[in-house]
Amino acid sequence: MLLICDSGSTKADWILTNKNSILGEFNTAGINPYFHDQHTIISSIKKSDELVKYASKIKKIIFFGAGCSSVERVRIVHDSLQLFFENAKIQVHHDLLGSAIATCGDQPGIACILGTGSNSCYFDGQKVIENNHGLGYILGDEGSGSYYGRKLLANFIYNRLPIAIQKDLAENHKLSKELIIENVYSKPNANVFLASFAKVLYDHNKDEYVQKLVSDGMKEFFENYVIVIPEHKEVPIHFVGSIAHYFKDILRDVAKTYSCNVGKIIQKPIISLFEFYKNES
Repeated sequence: MLLICDSGSTKADWILTNKNSILGEFNTAGINPYFHDQHTIISSIKKSDELVKYASKIKKIIFFGAGCSSVERVRIVHDSLQLFFENAKIQVHHDLLGSAIATCGDQPGIACILGTGSNSCYFDGQKVIENNHGLGYILGDEGSGSYYGRKLLANFIYNRLPIAIQKDLAENHKLSKELIIENVYSKPNANVFLASFAKVLYDHNKDEYVQKLVSDGMKEFFENYVIVIPEHKEVPIHFVGSIAHYFKDILRDVAKTYSCNVGKIIQKPIISLFEFYKNES
């Protein structure tokens, strides 16, 4: 049995395969070694009855995850998985490689992530070319869910939002300055907390404020993550992630202003990864 996983900071998608067929599709909380230690990772996996059920039968795992960009962080995830899936040979890769394979296949292209966080890379058809992106939700992540959540909640505290959005956050989400400050500065997974409010933007996606906020964030993303790649006008630019999926129209409009050719926009890469690796099961 082969287990494939694509994990962001918020959610991890798993597919269990055997002889080219899907045996099951599962979800767990996201696994990101920037924020999660071995105990947290194993505890998250144990919450999936299906993964517990098949753990001893799985012979190979191919894992793509946010934060898996250094030897040390890869080791955290690898060793955690090895403790749980004792009989499996395990590969751990950065989520950028997973996004590139899911969208580019074996062809050159630029793969971008617009989910809880954001990132991009040039993929030459075989490997990801290193970049200086991936600064995280404090220094970077322009155009991501955490970026938009940060902007939205700051303007909520400053009372600068359109009346309908201000009321939505106060009444339906029970937000207050104190609650926001506590979740951002005192509790773990602040990036996931911030990104959870991106849905509010989609709920009010016709509002002029939302349209401008999303567009401005996309422009920052293109300025910092796309047009700095020399090949950005030569190859298709693909996107994965919920932000790219739900705001695809704005994304395409912004891309046109930079003369960029948008290729695939995929909310979840996991099915494409299965199609690529299914012969290994």
